Amino acid sequence: MEFTIHRPEELNASLRRAWHRLMNESSDYGNPFLGPEFAAGIGAYRGGAHVAVLHEGGEPVGFFPYERNAFGVGRAIGLGLSDCQALVHRPGVTWDTEELLRACGLSVFEFDHLVEEQKPFGRHVTGTFASPVVDLQDSGDGGYPEWLRGTYPGLAKTTLKKERRLGRDLGEMRFVFDERDPRVLHTLMRWKSAQYRRTGRMDRFARPWIVDLVDHLFQMREEHFSGVLSVVYAGDRPVAAHFGPRSRTVLAAWFTAYDPGLRYYSPGLIMHLRMAEAAGRDGVRVMDLGRGEKEYKDWLKTRELRVGEGFATRPHPVAAALRMWRRPVRGLRNTVLAHPALREPADRLLKTVGTLRTSGRTEAGGAGSRTR
Repeated sequence: MEFTIHRPEELNASLRRAWHRLMNESSDYGNPFLGPEFAAGIGAYRGGAHVAVLHEGGEPVGFFPYERNAFGVGRAIGLGLSDCQALVHRPGVTWDTEELLRACGLSVFEFDHLVEEQKPFGRHVTGTFASPVVDLQDSGDGGYPEWLRGTYPGLAKTTLKKERRLGRDLGEMRFVFDERDPRVLHTLMRWKSAQYRRTGRMDRFARPWIVDLVDHLFQMREEHFSGVLSVVYAGDRPVAAHFGPRSRTVLAAWFTAYDPGLRYYSPGLIMHLRMAEAAGRDGVRVMDLGRGEKEYKDWLKTRELRVGEGFATRPHPVAAALRMWRRPVRGLRNTVLAHPALREPADRLLKTVGTLRTSGRTEAGGAGSRTR
């Protein structure tokens, strides 16, 4: 096995075509987070982004996107944003993990949404987790909407009732699957930013490079990758929106938010139902909801994938130090997430912190100490 290392945004057209061919050869690799477009997007805004290309007989047979810092610590490309990670390869190709890390100049490689198929990384996986998906074209007669109505008739009836009431109260309901107005994208980011702060989570959109990345992906309209903004309108008013990448066959659920003043109408659930229906009509076969315990995912999913998290390492002092530091933190987080009795108090604590943080900012703004 031979390796060449590239910046993802500098891959030539021949290598990008080879990458797409490998994605098409296995359903494990259809997710848009595994494509060269997402890697190139990260590379445009993150200096440590690289791709290792695996060659056999001079032919590219695998692509391994990653980020590397100055100390040789590596992570899956877009870690913290990407909901699917893998070394995309030709069926039957295998690799030696230590040899791969050495070729990339890495002492350790961290991942948290690794495709289950990645056997050479298997001994480095510290935990596996459910990642729910929605099959849009394999759900029986009538497709996914009929499957959902048959499986959860009460949920479907209540959601449609709330949608009709929202239309009566605010104006005629309208759904746009692929909205091209960037102003609505920035409305979504403002809603999501406020939600992060309100619930005590890290505000991703407080980081300019993530805002720039989302803007960049929104503008992409390529054969194998598009950034799709979907919006529910009541009259001319957007009430819920979602932005995520799609490949030919997979739509990744990424950022969803809604007008918090309209939460009574369940606009987020209306958003997902309409999006699934429209995506199926547009040729999407699978909507990937991503890892995470959420009630709406349990309602919407038709099945689950398994994704892994862990650290692939080779003998190196930096690798040992990172494992000692990161593993207990991950273990504590996963213990909380796995047990509802712990997760609910943790959520309440985060929301309390978010409320205090938000009210503190409001008071500071009112006193004139913070302007925008």
